[in-house]
Amino acid sequence: MERPRVVVTGLGLVTAIGSGVETYWKACLAGISGTRLITRFDPTGLPSQLAAVVKEEEKIGGIGSGLNDGLGESRATLFGLAAARMASDASGWDSHYKGDRAGVFLGTSGERIDLKRLAAIAYGSRLGNGREIPPREFINRYCKSLDKEFVLRHFLPQYVTYRIAKEYGIMGPSCTFQTACTSSAQAIGEALRAIQRRSVDVVITGGTESIVAPIEMLLFCLLRALSQRNDEPGRASRPFDAERDGFVLGEGAGILVLENIDSAIKRGAPILAEIAGYGTSCDAYRITDEAPDGRGATLAIGRALDDAGLSPEEISYVNAHGTSTLMNDRVETHAIKTAFGKHAYKMPVSSTKSMIGHTISAAGAIELITGVLALRDQVVPPTINYDFPDPECDLDYVPNKARPTEVRAVLSNSFGFGGHNDCLVVKTFHP
Repeated sequence: MERPRVVVTGLGLVTAIGSGVETYWKACLAGISGTRLITRFDPTGLPSQLAAVVKEEEKIGGIGSGLNDGLGESRATLFGLAAARMASDASGWDSHYKGDRAGVFLGTSGERIDLKRLAAIAYGSRLGNGREIPPREFINRYCKSLDKEFVLRHFLPQYVTYRIAKEYGIMGPSCTFQTACTSSAQAIGEALRAIQRRSVDVVITGGTESIVAPIEMLLFCLLRALSQRNDEPGRASRPFDAERDGFVLGEGAGILVLENIDSAIKRGAPILAEIAGYGTSCDAYRITDEAPDGRGATLAIGRALDDAGLSPEEISYVNAHGTSTLMNDRVETHAIKTAFGKHAYKMPVSSTKSMIGHTISAAGAIELITGVLALRDQVVPPTINYDFPDPECDLDYVPNKARPTEVRAVLSNSFGFGGHNDCLVVKTFHP
């Protein structure tokens, strides 16, 4: 049996440069940076003290007046719910999807430990006389300080997936993916496969993330992965630029509604694009580094093109993983040149992370949505802060200014810790 075509019928976004698809897209095409100095906690002592965060006063669809509404939900959950509501509203979500013919596939890593709470318990747990508190007693005291609902909401990565499923009465597959920077790209790819297998007719998919927190910042600093351009935050994320010094940690959410084409046409849903291909691979190399020859990335790109039934020459634009780290940008450039040959020099390649930072689990979804918008409006967003070419990164990175371009098919790359590689192809929908 021929597998069904899968289309995009709804989009939702929460990012550091704006919430809502059109707000984000306007800022993206204008080359606005969402990176700023951290104020949510005291970053004193951290080499990197900047991040691309959603503004506290930001109004995000359906979630009250801002992010401090006292609802008891984590930021990642609020972002995911808001983006899901935007996407479902845009798709004209039909109540008949309640039940087991719909699914939820999300990439996220859950909430982070509150260090202030942990430190207060540790301080209050001192026994005096030089005696140490036994680990089990400390854990008991820590757990007693938390209520059950707080634990479930903030420590289970699958909580936001459950919340969205409950919101829409979805009883089909509910899957949470955690493959670092490829989480939401893999979630979307597996959602595509579920519809192609005819397991479901429609899926809410994408990713949400909010890990701008002391421990994560410190860990990435220890890996020397973060930019330390604290004196000019807006210029810190500079993918493919010769003076890049690391990525900027970001937060946000990107959610799509994917649908069997027959279902979408039957209910008159707005069809924004067609998800045409998905390729996945593993470098089998090192946990923190990509294979220098880009073999895993090249394999995933090739598989995505083959799955879409497209030749390299039919790809009009690549939304790059483009983290702004020295090694990643060079390896990705090499992989693109290996996979596309001479065509690599004829198509634009740009990085959304230059504006919204690296949203980790949500990155692939936000970047695929960017590809859908490029198809819709026939324009590709820029790579901002690109001032000094790196001889080893010699492609057309759309420097600093958006460019009107004929866009027929887009490749979206996602590469992550653990050697995960997930690539997606989206193209203009033709009945």
